[in-house]
Amino acid sequence: MTAPELVWFRNDLRCRDQAALARASERGPVVGVYCFCPGQLSAHGVGGNRVAFLLRCVAALSLELERLGIPLKIIEADTFAEVPAALGSLVRELGVRRIWFNGEYPLNELRRDAAVTAALEAGGVTVQRCDDTVIRAPGTVLTQAGTPYTVFSPFRRRWLESIGPEDLAPKPPPRRQSLLAVTSDPVPKLPEVFVATAPEELWPGGETPARGRLERFLEAAVDAYEEQRNFPALDGTSTLSPWLAVGAISPRQCLHAAVEHNDGRLDGGSRGATTWITELIWREFYRHVMAAFPHVSKGCAFRRDYDAVPWRDDPVQLAAWREGRTGYPLVDAAMRQLASTGWMHNRLRMVVAMFLSKNLLLDWRHGEAYFMKQLVDGDFASNNGGWQWSASTGTDAAPYFRIFNPVTQSKRFDPEGHFIRRYVPELAALEGPNLHAPWKAQGLSLGYPEPVVDASASRKRAIEAFRALVG
Repeated sequence: MTAPELVWFRNDLRCRDQAALARASERGPVVGVYCFCPGQLSAHGVGGNRVAFLLRCVAALSLELERLGIPLKIIEADTFAEVPAALGSLVRELGVRRIWFNGEYPLNELRRDAAVTAALEAGGVTVQRCDDTVIRAPGTVLTQAGTPYTVFSPFRRRWLESIGPEDLAPKPPPRRQSLLAVTSDPVPKLPEVFVATAPEELWPGGETPARGRLERFLEAAVDAYEEQRNFPALDGTSTLSPWLAVGAISPRQCLHAAVEHNDGRLDGGSRGATTWITELIWREFYRHVMAAFPHVSKGCAFRRDYDAVPWRDDPVQLAAWREGRTGYPLVDAAMRQLASTGWMHNRLRMVVAMFLSKNLLLDWRHGEAYFMKQLVDGDFASNNGGWQWSASTGTDAAPYFRIFNPVTQSKRFDPEGHFIRRYVPELAALEGPNLHAPWKAQGLSLGYPEPVVDASASRKRAIEAFRALVG
């Protein structure tokens, strides 16, 4: 048998527009491999919803590869430390002389890839690394001084200026090949240590549902995205984040489709399409930050001086936040949406993050970790970047004195209370302002908690804590 090209799949679980797979397919017959590392996922705080979805996407990938005559081997290595030896064993078994993979940028993943590269190259295997989980690789969008950007707006301008036709063109699909004398391995079941609560029907695995969701969004919602994206009761967002997180759809596919919809324009034209493209650029920005400043992968604030914020320790209030019992309807509805679906609307992610880090003055890392445990789209760079933005500890951070008022946010973005009633049914009978501030309702027994903090007083407390730190 001709020595096959080995493609190592990671968070790039697709056949279309997949750089490593496309390039390997041009060289000869391909075998795919996926390394399932449950112990490492657990150590990274990844929860059952994300792991279950990932395995559904691996299963869908295996079927798609089978149609192309490409077998998918599965390595079960508990941690990253076991991956070099496990891949080395497979390489020897198959007679592989070249392995392909797309780069990942969190610190532990970079260290894993360096160890794999060293081990395989020592055995005479060529290692080919591609950049494909982002449109522009970290280190390619820099300031005039040659340094990484730490503020989003200038990064966005430079990123848009740097995009050429080659950044928009999807990679060619892999060629169908004759069947190899290699059999695919069964996809592992969800280990018992992970508990998945998100309904599977909400998040089907694979490329096909991702592409269908993208097409529907562009047809029905993208032009109104700028106006509707902040209203959680509306179906105004793409909800593609789970598939982007595992690479069942690529950011390049999303950008290419949005630009086509916008008559070939990256900026200008449809306000909705331009705003959605900006959200894709935010995703890129946080990956560039993660790669350039590895201390954010170590549980540190991007702004190291903000590691000294005097966070409070209040397990009771933290539990109330997690369980949707804060007494603020929009906050509680958002947290219950997360618990029941494994996903949360982006506006609400900011609302609940500011409530935890500012109104409760609890360490943002508690919220970051809880989100990773619950989210089906749990993605380190985006999750960390969003939490640090809300807590004012990160790049391009909201000034510490900018604190969302949970009642004002509720009135503005769920004015009729449709979203609140969906997830906080005990408030269904309330109308008007009382729905957003139920403690003002007189003579009603709602079975709903009183506010855990006063919004105004807790805002002042947060401002004083931050002001004392920064002077």
